Amino acid sequence: MPPILCAATSNPGKLRDFSVAADQDGIRIHPLPGLREIPAPDENQSTFEGNARLKAEYYSRFTPDMVLADDSGLEVDALGGAPGVRSARFADDAGYQGRGTTADLRPLTTDERNNLCLLERMSGIEQRAARYRCVLALARAGKVLLTAEGVVEGEIIRAPQGSGGFGYDPLFWLPRLHRTMAEISLEEKHTLSHRGRALRALLPDLRTLLPESPLK
Repeated sequence: MPPILCAATSNPGKLRDFSVAADQDGIRIHPLPGLREIPAPDENQSTFEGNARLKAEYYSRFTPDMVLADDSGLEVDALGGAPGVRSARFADDAGYQGRGTTADLRPLTTDERNNLCLLERMSGIEQRAARYRCVLALARAGKVLLTAEGVVEGEIIRAPQGSGGFGYDPLFWLPRLHRTMAEISLEEKHTLSHRGRALRALLPDLRTLLPESPLK
């Protein structure tokens, strides 16, 4: 049976990214059972690694299996590294007061609000270098066993492009591919995304924890 890791997330985009990356190496990643009923911890750390470790330690107390937790986000050089660990809450933190509906009067999603807030903050800025960063932590029984990091460099464009992905993907331009992260396939995303890179960085040490695994 392929080794199974429990992911401490219900975000379908993250689960999809992890699953595509893990499938290449014979690992199955499932959502942590009962995750929605478990009170979420306060992600109060100032770094991606701090939050990833916090979540992995916390959620691994609810299952005998190993738990994989991540903290990831966007760092924009011109904004001093923001939104950083607050990427998912960027618009709310900034008190964004822009339009609240789409052209068809549908309320904006959190991702759409965050993207509009970022574009507003980047207005008039020419230097648009940015990166996605992901830190993974693997824990069991409240103890962190492994951590790993993945980074992908890019730029922030001036209007969204593409309908795939999630988060800031429609604004995250990949110069080498001349497309945004929202315009590439899941297979391409596996080869270069911050989550795929972090998971691949974790695999060599994960093999040592799974001596009977087909990863050997």
